[in-house]
Amino acid sequence: MWVWILFIALVIFFLALDLGVFHKNEHVIKSKEAGIWTAVWVSVALGFSGVIYWLFSSGLVENPTGLTPNNAVLKYITGYLIELSLSIDNVFVIAVIFTSFNIPALYQHRVLFWGILGAIVFRGLMIVFGVALITKFEWIIYVFGVFLLYTAYKMLKSDDSDFDPKNSWVFRQVKKIFPITGTLHGHDFFVKRMGVNAATPLFMALIVIELTDVLFALDSIPAILAITADPFIVFSSNILAILGLRSMYFLISRMLEKFRYINYSLVVILAFVGLKMLFSHQIELPEWVSLTVIAVSLLAGILASLFLPQKEEEII
Repeated sequence: MWVWILFIALVIFFLALDLGVFHKNEHVIKSKEAGIWTAVWVSVALGFSGVIYWLFSSGLVENPTGLTPNNAVLKYITGYLIELSLSIDNVFVIAVIFTSFNIPALYQHRVLFWGILGAIVFRGLMIVFGVALITKFEWIIYVFGVFLLYTAYKMLKSDDSDFDPKNSWVFRQVKKIFPITGTLHGHDFFVKRMGVNAATPLFMALIVIELTDVLFALDSIPAILAITADPFIVFSSNILAILGLRSMYFLISRMLEKFRYINYSLVVILAFVGLKMLFSHQIELPEWVSLTVIAVSLLAGILASLFLPQKEEEII
Protein backbone atom coordinates (compact mmCIF):
# COMPACT_ATOMS: atom_id res chain seq x y z
CA MET A 1 0.00 0.00 0.00
CA TRP A 2 2.91 2.38 0.49
CA VAL A 3 3.30 2.72 -3.29
CA TRP A 4 -0.31 3.91 -3.55
CA ILE A 5 0.15 6.29 -0.61
CA LEU A 6 3.32 7.77 -2.12
CA PHE A 7 1.68 8.21 -5.51
CA ILE A 8 -1.37 9.97 -4.03
CA ALA A 9 0.94 12.12 -1.87
CA LEU A 10 2.87 13.05 -5.03
CA VAL A 11 -0.35 14.07 -6.80
CA ILE A 12 -1.40 16.22 -3.82
CA PHE A 13 2.07 17.80 -3.78
CA PHE A 14 1.79 18.65 -7.49
CA LEU A 15 -1.64 20.20 -6.98
CA ALA A 16 -0.51 22.23 -3.95
CA LEU A 17 2.55 23.43 -5.88
CA ASP A 18 0.37 24.36 -8.83
CA LEU A 19 -2.18 26.46 -6.93
CA GLY A 20 -0.02 27.66 -4.03
CA VAL A 21 3.15 28.61 -5.93
CA PHE A 22 2.88 28.74 -9.73
CA HIS A 23 -0.69 30.09 -9.86
CA LYS A 24 -0.87 31.83 -6.50
CA ASN A 25 -1.84 35.09 -8.20
CA GLU A 26 -4.75 34.73 -10.59
CA HIS A 27 -3.91 35.62 -14.16
CA VAL A 28 -5.00 34.82 -17.68
CA ILE A 29 -3.20 31.73 -18.94
CA LYS A 30 -1.60 32.56 -22.29
CA SER A 31 -0.97 29.96 -25.00
CA LYS A 32 2.81 30.00 -24.41
CA GLU A 33 2.45 29.28 -20.69
CA ALA A 34 -0.17 26.61 -21.39
CA GLY A 35 2.16 25.00 -23.94
CA ILE A 36 5.02 24.89 -21.44
CA TRP A 37 2.82 23.34 -18.74
CA THR A 38 1.35 20.83 -21.19
CA ALA A 39 4.90 19.75 -22.11
CA VAL A 40 5.75 19.48 -18.38
CA TRP A 41 2.74 17.30 -17.56
CA VAL A 42 3.22 15.05 -20.59
CA SER A 43 6.93 14.67 -19.72
CA VAL A 44 6.07 13.80 -16.10
CA ALA A 45 3.50 11.23 -17.26
CA LEU A 46 5.82 9.60 -19.82
CA GLY A 47 8.72 9.73 -17.37
CA PHE A 48 6.54 7.86 -14.88
CA SER A 49 6.73 4.86 -17.23
CA GLY A 50 10.27 4.39 -15.86
CA VAL A 51 8.78 4.20 -12.35
CA ILE A 52 6.26 1.63 -13.60
CA TYR A 53 9.10 -0.50 -15.01
CA TRP A 54 11.03 -0.26 -11.73
CA LEU A 55 7.98 -1.11 -9.58
CA PHE A 56 7.04 -4.18 -11.63
CA SER A 57 10.62 -5.44 -12.06
CA SER A 58 11.29 -5.08 -8.31
CA GLY A 59 7.96 -6.57 -7.25
CA LEU A 60 7.21 -3.48 -5.17
CA VAL A 61 3.61 -3.26 -6.38
CA GLU A 62 0.92 -5.92 -6.44
CA ASN A 63 0.75 -7.58 -9.86
CA PRO A 64 -2.59 -9.44 -9.99
CA THR A 65 -2.58 -9.82 -13.79
CA GLY A 66 1.01 -11.17 -13.95
CA LEU A 67 2.49 -8.45 -16.17
CA THR A 68 6.14 -8.38 -17.16
CA PRO A 69 7.87 -4.99 -16.60
CA ASN A 70 8.00 -4.29 -20.37
CA ASN A 71 4.35 -5.18 -20.85
CA ALA A 72 3.37 -3.07 -17.83
CA VAL A 73 5.10 -0.04 -19.40
CA LEU A 74 3.35 -0.60 -22.75
CA LYS A 75 -0.04 -0.91 -21.06
CA TYR A 76 0.62 2.21 -18.97
CA ILE A 77 1.56 4.32 -22.02
CA THR A 78 -1.39 2.97 -24.03
CA GLY A 79 -3.77 3.69 -21.17
CA TYR A 80 -2.34 7.19 -20.75
CA LEU A 81 -2.77 7.97 -24.45
CA ILE A 82 -6.38 6.74 -24.34
CA GLU A 83 -7.18 8.96 -21.36
CA LEU A 84 -5.35 11.92 -22.89
CA SER A 85 -7.14 11.57 -26.23
CA LEU A 86 -10.58 11.23 -24.63
CA SER A 87 -9.81 14.32 -22.53
CA ILE A 88 -9.76 16.32 -25.77
CA ASP A 89 -13.52 15.86 -26.08
CA ASN A 90 -13.79 17.07 -22.47
CA VAL A 91 -12.05 20.30 -23.51
CA PHE A 92 -14.78 21.04 -26.05
CA VAL A 93 -17.49 20.70 -23.40
CA ILE A 94 -15.58 22.76 -20.79
CA ALA A 95 -15.26 25.58 -23.32
CA VAL A 96 -19.04 25.54 -23.87
CA ILE A 97 -19.67 25.59 -20.09
CA PHE A 98 -17.35 28.57 -19.51
CA THR A 99 -18.97 30.46 -22.39
CA SER A 100 -22.49 29.68 -21.17
CA PHE A 101 -21.80 30.98 -17.65
CA ASN A 102 -19.70 33.92 -18.90
CA ILE A 103 -16.66 32.87 -16.84
CA PRO A 104 -13.76 35.22 -17.64
CA ALA A 105 -10.38 33.71 -18.51
CA LEU A 106 -8.97 35.17 -15.27
CA TYR A 107 -10.92 32.69 -13.10
CA GLN A 108 -11.03 29.64 -15.36
CA HIS A 109 -7.87 28.07 -13.90
CA ARG A 110 -9.35 28.23 -10.38
CA VAL A 111 -12.54 26.46 -11.50
CA LEU A 112 -10.57 23.76 -13.33
CA PHE A 113 -8.25 23.24 -10.35
CA TRP A 114 -11.09 22.37 -7.98
CA GLY A 115 -12.90 20.49 -10.71
CA ILE A 116 -9.91 18.23 -11.31
CA LEU A 117 -9.42 17.69 -7.58
CA GLY A 118 -12.98 16.35 -7.39
CA ALA A 119 -12.49 14.35 -10.59
CA ILE A 120 -9.51 12.53 -9.04
CA VAL A 121 -11.68 11.37 -6.13
CA PHE A 122 -14.62 10.29 -8.31
CA ARG A 123 -12.42 8.52 -10.85
CA GLY A 124 -10.54 6.71 -8.09
CA LEU A 125 -13.82 5.29 -6.78
CA MET A 126 -15.02 4.34 -10.28
CA ILE A 127 -11.71 2.59 -11.05
CA VAL A 128 -11.92 0.55 -7.84
CA PHE A 129 -15.47 -0.57 -8.66
CA GLY A 130 -14.66 -1.14 -12.35
CA VAL A 131 -11.66 -3.38 -11.59
CA ALA A 132 -13.68 -5.23 -8.93
CA LEU A 133 -16.51 -5.88 -11.40
CA ILE A 134 -14.20 -7.23 -14.11
CA THR A 135 -12.36 -9.40 -11.55
CA LYS A 136 -15.53 -10.86 -10.03
CA PHE A 137 -17.80 -10.98 -13.09
CA GLU A 138 -15.81 -11.80 -16.21
CA TRP A 139 -18.87 -11.32 -18.45
CA ILE A 140 -19.02 -7.61 -17.52
CA ILE A 141 -16.27 -6.99 -20.08
CA TYR A 142 -18.87 -7.62 -22.83
CA VAL A 143 -21.20 -5.04 -21.27
CA PHE A 144 -18.37 -2.48 -21.25
CA GLY A 145 -17.55 -3.36 -24.87
CA VAL A 146 -21.12 -2.79 -26.09
CA PHE A 147 -21.31 0.44 -24.06
CA LEU A 148 -18.14 1.78 -25.70
CA LEU A 149 -19.45 0.95 -29.19
CA TYR A 150 -22.70 2.73 -28.36
CA THR A 151 -20.72 5.72 -27.05
CA ALA A 152 -18.68 5.81 -30.28
CA TYR A 153 -21.93 5.81 -32.31
CA LYS A 154 -23.39 8.59 -30.15
CA MET A 155 -20.21 10.65 -30.51
CA LEU A 156 -20.33 10.20 -34.29
CA LYS A 157 -23.92 11.46 -34.46
CA SER A 158 -23.86 14.13 -31.75
CA ASP A 159 -23.04 17.83 -32.03
CA ASP A 160 -21.38 19.54 -29.04
CA SER A 161 -22.88 22.86 -30.11
CA ASP A 162 -26.32 21.51 -29.08
CA PHE A 163 -25.18 21.25 -25.44
CA ASP A 164 -26.62 24.01 -23.22
CA PRO A 165 -25.40 23.77 -19.58
CA LYS A 166 -28.18 26.07 -18.33
CA ASN A 167 -30.81 23.64 -19.59
CA SER A 168 -29.09 20.61 -18.08
CA TRP A 169 -30.56 18.44 -15.34
CA VAL A 170 -27.61 19.28 -13.07
CA PHE A 171 -28.23 23.03 -13.31
CA ARG A 172 -31.93 22.61 -12.49
CA GLN A 173 -31.19 20.47 -9.43
CA VAL A 174 -28.59 22.86 -7.99
CA LYS A 175 -31.04 25.74 -8.43
CA LYS A 176 -33.42 23.90 -6.09
CA ILE A 177 -30.74 23.78 -3.37
CA PHE A 178 -29.05 27.18 -3.67
CA PRO A 179 -30.21 30.57 -4.85
CA ILE A 180 -27.99 31.65 -7.73
CA THR A 181 -26.60 35.12 -8.32
CA GLY A 182 -26.65 36.51 -11.83
CA THR A 183 -23.20 38.09 -11.57
CA LEU A 184 -19.70 37.08 -10.53
CA HIS A 185 -18.18 38.18 -7.22
CA GLY A 186 -14.47 37.91 -7.92
CA HIS A 187 -13.23 34.36 -7.50
CA ASP A 188 -15.80 33.48 -4.80
CA PHE A 189 -18.00 30.44 -5.23
CA PHE A 190 -20.55 31.70 -2.68
CA VAL A 191 -21.68 35.12 -1.45
CA LYS A 192 -23.97 36.28 1.34
CA ARG A 193 -27.13 37.79 -0.11
CA MET A 194 -29.81 39.01 2.32
CA GLY A 195 -28.35 36.71 4.96
CA VAL A 196 -28.49 33.66 2.68
CA ASN A 197 -25.59 31.89 0.99
CA ALA A 198 -26.02 32.19 -2.76
CA ALA A 199 -24.04 30.34 -5.41
CA THR A 200 -22.22 32.39 -8.02
CA PRO A 201 -21.94 31.44 -11.71
CA LEU A 202 -18.38 30.29 -10.85
CA PHE A 203 -19.78 27.59 -8.54
CA MET A 204 -22.38 26.56 -11.11
CA ALA A 205 -19.69 26.16 -13.75
CA LEU A 206 -17.64 24.07 -11.28
CA ILE A 207 -20.55 21.72 -10.49
CA VAL A 208 -21.50 21.23 -14.14
CA ILE A 209 -17.85 20.56 -15.09
CA GLU A 210 -17.49 18.13 -12.16
CA LEU A 211 -20.53 16.07 -13.05
CA THR A 212 -19.77 16.25 -16.76
CA ASP A 213 -16.38 14.70 -15.99
CA VAL A 214 -18.15 11.86 -14.17
CA LEU A 215 -20.11 11.20 -17.38
CA PHE A 216 -16.88 11.26 -19.40
CA ALA A 217 -15.34 8.82 -16.91
CA LEU A 218 -18.13 6.36 -17.76
CA ASP A 219 -16.53 6.17 -21.21
CA SER A 220 -12.84 6.52 -20.40
CA ILE A 221 -12.57 4.05 -17.52
CA PRO A 222 -14.10 1.10 -19.44
CA ALA A 223 -11.80 2.11 -22.32
CA ILE A 224 -8.66 1.76 -20.23
CA LEU A 225 -10.00 -1.43 -18.62
CA ALA A 226 -9.95 -2.87 -22.16
CA ILE A 227 -6.18 -2.43 -22.05
CA THR A 228 -5.47 -3.72 -18.55
CA ALA A 229 -7.22 -4.61 -15.31
CA ASP A 230 -4.14 -3.83 -13.22
CA PRO A 231 -5.48 -1.29 -10.68
CA PHE A 232 -2.27 0.72 -10.23
CA ILE A 233 -1.68 1.14 -13.97
CA VAL A 234 -5.33 2.13 -14.54
CA PHE A 235 -5.28 4.62 -11.67
CA SER A 236 -1.87 6.21 -12.34
CA SER A 237 -2.37 6.62 -16.10
CA ASN A 238 -5.86 8.04 -15.57
CA ILE A 239 -4.83 10.55 -12.88
CA LEU A 240 -1.72 11.76 -14.71
CA ALA A 241 -3.82 12.39 -17.82
CA ILE A 242 -6.34 14.35 -15.71
CA LEU A 243 -3.57 16.46 -14.15
CA GLY A 244 -2.57 17.68 -17.59
CA LEU A 245 -6.15 18.53 -18.59
CA ARG A 246 -6.02 22.16 -17.35
CA SER A 247 -2.97 23.15 -19.36
CA MET A 248 -4.32 21.24 -22.37
CA TYR A 249 -7.56 23.19 -22.10
CA PHE A 250 -5.80 26.56 -22.17
CA LEU A 251 -3.58 25.36 -25.03
CA ILE A 252 -6.20 24.04 -27.44
CA SER A 253 -9.45 25.75 -26.35
CA ARG A 254 -8.49 28.76 -28.47
CA MET A 255 -7.97 26.48 -31.47
CA LEU A 256 -11.11 24.34 -31.25
CA GLU A 257 -12.26 25.17 -34.78
CA LYS A 258 -8.93 23.94 -36.18
CA PHE A 259 -9.42 20.49 -34.63
CA ARG A 260 -12.76 19.82 -36.35
CA TYR A 261 -11.82 16.23 -37.33
CA ILE A 262 -10.41 15.11 -33.97
CA ASN A 263 -13.86 13.84 -32.99
CA TYR A 264 -13.54 11.12 -35.63
CA SER A 265 -10.25 10.04 -34.05
CA LEU A 266 -12.04 9.58 -30.73
CA VAL A 267 -14.81 7.59 -32.43
CA VAL A 268 -12.20 5.22 -33.93
CA ILE A 269 -10.43 4.83 -30.57
CA LEU A 270 -13.65 4.08 -28.65
CA ALA A 271 -14.85 1.67 -31.34
CA PHE A 272 -11.48 -0.11 -31.35
CA VAL A 273 -11.34 -0.64 -27.57
CA GLY A 274 -15.01 -1.66 -27.56
CA LEU A 275 -14.35 -4.34 -30.16
CA LYS A 276 -11.21 -5.39 -28.31
CA MET A 277 -13.34 -5.99 -25.21
CA LEU A 278 -15.99 -7.96 -27.11
CA PHE A 279 -13.41 -10.27 -28.72
CA SER A 280 -10.98 -10.37 -25.79
CA HIS A 281 -11.50 -14.12 -25.27
CA GLN A 282 -11.15 -14.97 -28.98
CA ILE A 283 -8.36 -12.63 -30.14
CA GLU A 284 -5.40 -11.46 -28.09
CA LEU A 285 -3.76 -8.44 -29.72
CA PRO A 286 -0.17 -7.50 -28.89
CA GLU A 287 0.02 -4.29 -26.86
CA TRP A 288 1.90 -2.45 -29.59
CA VAL A 289 -1.11 -2.88 -31.90
CA SER A 290 -3.36 -0.97 -29.48
CA LEU A 291 -0.71 1.70 -29.03
CA THR A 292 -0.31 2.06 -32.81
CA VAL A 293 -4.06 2.29 -33.50
CA ILE A 294 -4.49 5.03 -30.86
CA ALA A 295 -1.45 7.03 -31.97
CA VAL A 296 -2.31 6.78 -35.69
CA SER A 297 -5.96 7.72 -35.06
CA LEU A 298 -4.96 10.84 -33.13
CA LEU A 299 -2.31 11.82 -35.66
CA ALA A 300 -4.72 11.32 -38.58
CA GLY A 301 -7.36 13.51 -36.92
CA ILE A 302 -4.85 16.28 -36.22
CA LEU A 303 -3.34 16.19 -39.72
CA ALA A 304 -6.78 16.11 -41.37
CA SER A 305 -7.83 19.12 -39.29
CA LEU A 306 -4.72 21.05 -40.27
CA PHE A 307 -4.49 20.23 -43.97
CA LEU A 308 -7.97 19.42 -45.30
CA PRO A 309 -9.80 22.59 -46.41
CA GLN A 310 -13.08 23.48 -44.74
CA LYS A 311 -16.26 23.09 -46.73
CA GLU A 312 -17.99 26.31 -47.66
CA GLU A 313 -21.01 25.60 -45.49
CA GLU A 314 -18.66 25.04 -42.49
CA ILE A 315 -17.01 28.42 -43.06
CA ILE A 316 -20.37 30.16 -43.37
